[in-house]
Amino acid sequence: MGLFGTDGVRGRANEGDMTAEMALRLGAAAGRYFRREGTGLAAHRVVIGKDTRQSGYMLENALTAGLTSTGMNVLLLGPVPTPAVGLLARSMRADLGVMISASHNPADDNGIKFFGPDGYKLSDEAEAEIERMVSDGVAPADAPNIGRAKRIDDGLGRYIEYAKTTVPPGMTLEGLKVVIDCANGAAYRAAPDVLSELGAEVVTVGVNPNGRNINLDCGSTATGTCAEAVVSHGADVGISLDGDADRVMILDAVGNVADGDQLMALFAARWASEGRLRGNTLVATVMSNLGLERFLGARGLHLHRTRVGDRYVVEAMRAHGFNLGGEQSGHIVMTDHATTGDGLIAGLQFLAEMVRTGKPAADLMHSFARVPQRLENVRYERGAAPLDRIEVKSAIADAEGRLDGNGRLLIRASGTEPLIRVMAESEDPALLNDVVETVAGAVRAAV
Repeated sequence: MGLFGTDGVRGRANEGDMTAEMALRLGAAAGRYFRREGTGLAAHRVVIGKDTRQSGYMLENALTAGLTSTGMNVLLLGPVPTPAVGLLARSMRADLGVMISASHNPADDNGIKFFGPDGYKLSDEAEAEIERMVSDGVAPADAPNIGRAKRIDDGLGRYIEYAKTTVPPGMTLEGLKVVIDCANGAAYRAAPDVLSELGAEVVTVGVNPNGRNINLDCGSTATGTCAEAVVSHGADVGISLDGDADRVMILDAVGNVADGDQLMALFAARWASEGRLRGNTLVATVMSNLGLERFLGARGLHLHRTRVGDRYVVEAMRAHGFNLGGEQSGHIVMTDHATTGDGLIAGLQFLAEMVRTGKPAADLMHSFARVPQRLENVRYERGAAPLDRIEVKSAIADAEGRLDGNGRLLIRASGTEPLIRVMAESEDPALLNDVVETVAGAVRAAV
């Protein structure tokens, strides 16, 4: 069936696998998979959060029906950041956490991702078993054992209080003017409250969700809106989150943007100097810039690369005992603080570094010189397989030969959208552009 991608199940709402019927089946399968046999009914518990998409209401109700049909009691959190679901699944002793979100995707898309009782995203093996149960069907609970559902009013408040504890004790953000762009998404209440309660002067952007405007010309994938606000308000720094607040981009006082690679470099160097970077290793994906690897190596630190997807970063961190990782796209994972990428907490650590050093954002945002890198996204129709076309394979092989010894090429299908991502790095800008345009052109011709 191929339900699960790199970040749960995702697609256009009311089409394909993102229908109410499929959400009900997913809920029933996940409920049966995680239900702990031999315990009382009250022990079977699941927390559900969502972002601000209009389709979230439909999927929330369908998931609740499926979960309660297998005996799970459902606690509805309402709109909360994705990392809040991981936090609350663990702190509320739930069997399972569910987040309804398509992250940085447009409003017409939605998604469903699962967290285990430890607060971490599921393994490939667990997802494969749930997918099998969706296909085969599961037996409902006996009538006396059907679960209940209720709304939890203080879930967001618990997350807000926890996020504040990740800033060093006694530290205040007084004197900092901060623009926070919440992408009209899940953090539209939490992020401004956290910043203001820590003492910052807060300017808000993207805090008026209407169900249709999540990520629309705002957030971490459209930082121009945040940049305009930073400059027009004379702010010290901008924090731009995505729709479910598991990604972040940081902007300086003139609107320049630091991506996840630069943030990871800053944090890794600081933590290593304090003896806090476990294994002297940062975990990142194959998409991270070669300049990051060189920066770390010059300091005696290591870069452990994984396949693309923050879940694979986290899996490597857990397997080897590392505590810092992330993605160029802005997922920053600090397992000392969170079980998944947390854009708000990463932003708070950057603000803490500004306070600690007394330096402006611009001086902290550019730890290394990037090797020229270009990324081209080519959209294709769902179900197509352009990378299997012989002419595309030939273009890729030719490009790899041209870059041999002078760069690298990475071609992959996105795990969250129908996109082919063509990425290359090279010290030779002309070669870089020609290689990317040639391969992307071959992919476009194949779709």
